[in-house]
Amino acid sequence: MKQKIFKNTSIMVTLSVLVTFIAMSIVLYQRTFHQIQLALKNESGYIQQAMNNYGVDYLTQEVGDITSSRVTLFDQDQNVLFDSVRDADDVTEKENRPEVRAALKKGYGEARRYSQTLGTETVYYAARLDNGMVVRVSATADSVFKTLFSGITLVGILIIGILILTIFIVYYQTDKIIAPINRVDLDNPDSSIIYEELTPLMHRIRPKKDQIRRQVEQMKQNQEEYLAITENMKDGLIVTNRSEVIAINKAAQKIFSAGAKDCLNHDILTVYRKPEIKEALECVIAGTPQELQEDISGKTYQIRMNPVIVSGQITGAVLMVLDVTQKVRAEEMRREFTANVSHELKTPLMSISGYAELMMNQLVRQEDIPEFSKRIYQEASRLKSLVEDIIKLSHLEEQGEKMEKEEVELYGVAREVCAGLQMPAQKRNIHLELTGKTAIIYGVRRVIYEMIYNLCDNAIKYNVDGGNVKIHVDTVANTAILTVEDTGIGIPKEDQERIFERFYRVDKSHSRQTGGTGLGLSIVKHGANLHEAKIKVDSEEGKGTKIRILFKK
Repeated sequence: MKQKIFKNTSIMVTLSVLVTFIAMSIVLYQRTFHQIQLALKNESGYIQQAMNNYGVDYLTQEVGDITSSRVTLFDQDQNVLFDSVRDADDVTEKENRPEVRAALKKGYGEARRYSQTLGTETVYYAARLDNGMVVRVSATADSVFKTLFSGITLVGILIIGILILTIFIVYYQTDKIIAPINRVDLDNPDSSIIYEELTPLMHRIRPKKDQIRRQVEQMKQNQEEYLAITENMKDGLIVTNRSEVIAINKAAQKIFSAGAKDCLNHDILTVYRKPEIKEALECVIAGTPQELQEDISGKTYQIRMNPVIVSGQITGAVLMVLDVTQKVRAEEMRREFTANVSHELKTPLMSISGYAELMMNQLVRQEDIPEFSKRIYQEASRLKSLVEDIIKLSHLEEQGEKMEKEEVELYGVAREVCAGLQMPAQKRNIHLELTGKTAIIYGVRRVIYEMIYNLCDNAIKYNVDGGNVKIHVDTVANTAILTVEDTGIGIPKEDQERIFERFYRVDKSHSRQTGGTGLGLSIVKHGANLHEAKIKVDSEEGKGTKIRILFKK
């Protein structure tokens, strides 16, 4: 504002001084020439009167020297008879003398002539004498342009001086004018009207201020909501413009082990240093959505990339990073499960089919028929158990979350299981022992029964003849603990982490003999997940196994 005021003031002062100087110079010049014309007219009148009275002899060199004007005498043919500046004999050229011709014609004449060489202007006044001759008086003065240029230095000094003074005045006055404006209370502008001219502005500031405040609050709220959503997302979110990362949430930073400071306003490669993501992002910016699957730090992530379109133009891209580890593993397990089911079902079916075919073709001796029938029955029972376990496992996977839960007395369920397994235990002379106390948990009673049954059934099947199986129910703080301990064959250390996988058997030959399906512990694991319970295994090969399930009361 100061610069603008100073600039405009400087231009105005300079123009004012120049215009004033030119106008005064012209006025003074015109006045000076008017005075010269009047003086020449009077002087020529004196000389005319004297020469009419005393004759031509009056005009001598002494008379010409008395006056500062140039006096010239012409005859009727405009020949120079006398000149106070030059000798009459030297003035031989025919000059342009309109004033002389006018005097010869009407008694007087006047003229002004400009000399470009000398930059001067000469004023002439001529008067006719009684004898017909013409006397002319002339005076020379500087032209108006020469007069102007002669004073230009003074004008320049004057302008510089005025401009210097203007600087101080402008800065002082500007500070004085602006100071009240700077003190305006924007929170209450109506009470801060200093100048009447600012009244309309002050009246408009309040609604605009309120509007801006509401917009800022809305933007702040939107930003807080955006941060609350994105920063608490378990999935990674990255937003880019056409070339750089402009936002990355905490989940994405954790997934890619990249800090926000290192990524923001930088290339996407600072987030994930693989050229594939750069190439995919370029395709997205070109308008084609992309999808990548990457293994990062032992987990599988799906990166979905879509363009951001604003007003018909692609301005950037959004990258969603989804953890699909469980999904991929589930797909792998499902494929493996399908293959295992096919294999497990095929084995007993082929056995049944083979035995039946031999019997149908009467290739079996009569005394061997009971043995073949027994084998068919065993394979059919094993097939039945396998199908039942598959159905139970599938039901747990598909309907587990929808099952209705209730209060379940854990000790009572364990007692029912022991009662149901007494006969298989007695066949192998295995002692079943249930100890503990009442423990109430919240869960699905049928699933809990299957969990305890499978643990105890395995403890009997993989035990030694005459061994022991102990079931104990206890409570510690807010936890109900079910323990099943046997004196069986035990589980090697390297197999303990895999025993809950479907169809996984530590001793496959023994499993075939006992009729195990390989799904019992998988059912236990799914039941534990349904009840948010923890499973702990403690086993030593050849000495037995102890499995504990910890339920929340």
